[in-house]
Amino acid sequence: MGTSPITLRAILSFLFAFVQLTYALKFDLVATSGGGNNERCIRNFVSKDQLVVVTATVGGTKGDGQRVNIHIKDAMGNDHGRPKDVVGETRQLFTSPADTAFDVCFENQLVGHNSIVNPSRSIELDVDIGADARDWNSIQSQEKLKPVETDLRRIEEMVADIVTEMEYLRAREQRLRDTNESTNERVKWFAFGTMGMLVGLGAWQVVYLRAYFRSKHLI
Repeated sequence: MGTSPITLRAILSFLFAFVQLTYALKFDLVATSGGGNNERCIRNFVSKDQLVVVTATVGGTKGDGQRVNIHIKDAMGNDHGRPKDVVGETRQLFTSPADTAFDVCFENQLVGHNSIVNPSRSIELDVDIGADARDWNSIQSQEKLKPVETDLRRIEEMVADIVTEMEYLRAREQRLRDTNESTNERVKWFAFGTMGMLVGLGAWQVVYLRAYFRSKHLI
């Protein structure tokens, strides 16, 4: 007895919820004045050659005395976008040049002379990474795929991203373990060397004091 389309779609929806590599974050960003650095940054990790789509929805209107700037950068010093005076939805996409962390930073500046009590802007941030960042509607129309085939293709690529991430974590754990073992080995030999030096110093002190007392005819 075959699986009905409704049941299959329910299973695929559950798998999406299980393996989805995206998150949404909502917060209020208080406006500040002055030239200091008042950025609020959200950090995430991305593997090499993965597509990243950053979608930010900023509340408010232009001319309300606030200006929200966005800065997307990674830990290697690369800039991936600097939208200025953002209102409404803006989208930035980039492909990671290496395994690295990246930051999405928001800054809300007070401008003009509007008297606003507790000025702030609402921010909604969505970050899509890997397979989830691809335009599956376009892929479905270009390759003439059925909805179920598109869902299966998407799950396959998302699982592949997870496998790649697990392989990276395994390799990183192995490097850390090798470093730990090498450090333990060096500490062990350093401890042995220190003990040997202390024993040698003690023996030398005994010989020296014995010779000294003999030269003074004390023993």
